[in-house]
Amino acid sequence: MDRVTERLRQYQSPTPSKWREEAEERQANSSWLKHSRKIALKMLGKMNDEGITQSQLAERMGCKQQQISKILKGRENLTLETLSRIEGALDIRLL
Repeated sequence: MDRVTERLRQYQSPTPSKWREEAEERQANSSWLKHSRKIALKMLGKMNDEGITQSQLAERMGCKQQQISKILKGRENLTLETLSRIEGALDIRLL
């Protein structure tokens, strides 16, 4: 038994898990996260239909590809300005 315990300790992370905090944050923000995921899925669908890459969309929106990547993960609290730029760049209605 000591051997198994020792092996498990070898793989134990030196930093504590933030799972609980992340779960509580998701629960507290569930209403806008639901909308963010729907927007991300709508964007991905349009991008796939038109063969648009993240870099191309970023160029159309005048932002960096990293921002597009964050938005497409469905965990960004988007401003009205950003929503408007997405709508213009992809010619879709989000609101």
